[in-house]
Parts: sequence; structure tokens; C-alpha cells
Amino acid sequence: MAKKGHGGHHGGSWKVAYADFVTAMMALFLCLWLTSQDQKIKDAVERAFRNPFSSLTKESSGIIPNKEASSTYKQQGKFSSISAVEIEVMHHLHEDLEKLFKDQSQSDKSLRIDVTADGLSLNIYDRSQKPVFYPNTDVFTEYGSWVFNTLAWELARYGTFRIELEGHTEARTNETTRKWELSTERANAARRKVIAGGVANQQIFKVSGFADTAPMPELDPTDEGNRRVTVLIKIKQSVEAQPDAFGITQPHDAVAN
Repeated sequence: MAKKGHGGHHGGSWKVAYADFVTAMMALFLCLWLTSQDQKIKDAVERAFRNPFSSLTKESSGIIPNKEASSTYKQQGKFSSISAVEIEVMHHLHEDLEKLFKDQSQSDKSLRIDVTADGLSLNIYDRSQKPVFYPNTDVFTEYGSWVFNTLAWELARYGTFRIELEGHTEARTNETTRKWELSTERANAARRKVIAGGVANQQIFKVSGFADTAPMPELDPTDEGNRRVTVLIKIKQSVEAQPDAFGITQPHDAVAN
């Protein structure tokens, strides 16, 4: 009688051992690769594990991928200076802000969030039906305090982004100098409010007053919709590495007190 082979009963153990060996080699390779990288890549890897969002490819260079943003980055060659992880975290921040202010922005259009080439632009309108400030002052109304406290709570969770604050007014025929003062004072009041709400002081990059020189493109200069505070949230690394890439100017900076 022929004997049956016994190889099938124990032939799989070598596969387990081989899989363990390959896993160990891969871990060793990753460790060696990480130790050989510069600090920028190490920081990006650390952020990736702290914020495990989906990855972005080099072709998806925008915060919300679009052809125009991708074309801009490719023409300027600036993508290498921006961490893909930071872009993805910015995308996540954008979603969080939209959820936080969804009901407010839909009910009276007091807030508007736009995606820009280097971050987010959040316009907070000081409309007469729901004012953010008391008339002709930099004192917040109850609603204004709520908006900036809520915004500060969210921004405090993302310490890698730079923040710029801009004050704007509508065109007024009976006022000239006061427009510059008021717009700057309100931007600075916003700075104090978000810092009190937990935003790190070193995240504030610029506080500016524009008076009525930068109206909303779709509005008449005299429309009250131009009376607003704009919060610009920028990818910190991109601004530090290439400040000229985004046309940063300082038309009327306030002294932070």
C-alpha cells in the first residue's frame, strides 16, 4: 500500500515566517529612510500620524482640488514648498468651519468662506440686521463675540497655520480718516478676541485696516456688505518659504497691543 505524503500538513509554516521577515525588513527600511531625511519631512510624517486624513497626490495641489489652482502651482513651481499634509489639514479645517457656521451663513449671509490659492478666506459681515460690532466702535456685540469665540476655538486646534486679520468699511461720503482708524481697530479687536479664545499669538502674522479701498467685487462700494472683518488662514510653510508667491503686501498695518 502506498504511503500518503505528509508535506501538506506542515508546508505553510514557512510562509508565516517569511511574512514576518518581510515585515521586519520593511520596518527597518522605513526607519533607515526616516533617519536620513531632513527635518521638514520628519515633521510632515509626524503630522500625518497625528492627523490621519486621506493623502493627496502631487496632481491634487489645491486645498479643494481644481484645475486653476493646480495650474497656478505648476507654473510657479511652489508645490515642493508646501506640505501635502498641511493642505489636507486645511481641507479638514474648511469642512469644520462650514459645519460650524452653516446655519448662520444660510440664514442671513453674515459669513462667507472662500478657498484661496494659499488657504481660506473667511469674511464676517457687520450687517445692520445682525451687527458684529456696535455702530462706529470696535466693541463686539453678543453675536460678534459668539462668532469670534467660535472661530478661535476651531483655529486653536490648528497651530500650523498663519492668520491675517483685515478690517474693511463701506464707502462713506461724510467720513474719511475715521474709516482707516475704525477698520484697523476692528481688525485688532478681532486679534485680541481670537487670542483670548486660545489662538497662539505667534500665529497672527498681520493685522491690517483697509478702510473702503477693497470692496467686495460683486458689491457697490457704498453697500454695507463691505463692512466686514476678513480672516485669512494661510498655510504657514508656504508663506514663510515663498512670501512673494502670493503677493503679500502691508497697506496699513496696525501695531499689535
